[in-house]
Amino acid sequence: MERLQKLMASAGIASRRKSEEIIEEGRVKVNGKVVTELGVKVDPQKDTIEVDGKGIEREKLVYILLNKPKGYITTVNDPRNRHTVMDLISRVKESVHPVGRLDRDTEGLLLLTNDGDLTYALTHPSHEVDKTYLATVKGVPNQGTLAALERGIELKDGWTAPAEAKLVADLEDESIVSLVIHEGRKHQVKRMWKAVGHEVKELKRNTFGPLDLEKVPTGRYRYLNEVEVEELKEIEKKIKANEK
Repeated sequence: MERLQKLMASAGIASRRKSEEIIEEGRVKVNGKVVTELGVKVDPQKDTIEVDGKGIEREKLVYILLNKPKGYITTVNDPRNRHTVMDLISRVKESVHPVGRLDRDTEGLLLLTNDGDLTYALTHPSHEVDKTYLATVKGVPNQGTLAALERGIELKDGWTAPAEAKLVADLEDESIVSLVIHEGRKHQVKRMWKAVGHEVKELKRNTFGPLDLEKVPTGRYRYLNEVEVEELKEIEKKIKANEK
């Protein structure tokens, strides 16, 4: 869902401010009804929108895999004018948004799309979509620590769900570790490792559901192919079926 004036602007009707004037003048219809109030939200994939009797062409659905570098905020807009992930996909014409988020200092796989239904399915707290994080942490976790992470540990906002934890490399005073989770709490991976005595120094997300970073350099992106989109859609279907 997005604000009507924003959709009009992205469709090339007018600037956002001018689009607001057009709405207030009663020149816009949503599903056959005149809309004059600002702030109305619409779904460009489902709602029929007309300006002066002419329909706005709906955007085609696009799915983008970005290998996010450090230093970028995972948001569409930032009031402090910091670099956002949108700066990295400035050539994309469609009004896409990030699916979930990565911290500013976290690298790795970020999915962006204008498919609202898929975004809901992949990010809702009650849904289970595996994500793999590779971290460099202080110290070397033992088998007991890894087992505790796999069972679930208690954080301030409750117990974590079962995970998959693995020691990838022992570097004596630090180590490279892998953690697979399906939750999406704020700073969750960092908090989980800190809770078991291993502060995260570097963090990268390598997979998101069936997607991985193969052949996508840091700071670059690519569009998903038909097979990948279908795999995500199958996840969406299963989630919707479970909700019934």
